[in-house]
Amino acid sequence: MSDVIRKLQKRAWTRKEGQDPDGGLNAAGRASYNRENDANLKAPQPEGGPRRDSFCARMEGMKKKLTSEETAKDPDSRINKSLRKWDC
Repeated sequence: MSDVIRKLQKRAWTRKEGQDPDGGLNAAGRASYNRENDANLKAPQPEGGPRRDSFCARMEGMKKKLTSEETAKDPDSRINKSLRKWDC
């Protein structure tokens, strides 16, 4: 097996087993992303706080400017799922 295929297999955050059906990444997806990118992704913060406020402001702007009207109204789109998960 080539190195590229092995690397892709390790990326849980890009595959279904690393994604939460309700939107965003699950714990395995976040751990995989953090290992690969030397990042510090954390779980959503629906109870409030500065991370939630910042995320909601960013995502609302992205929803308005970067999504089609059809995607913006679709309750099953990834952006709408993530906004619900963060309680925006």
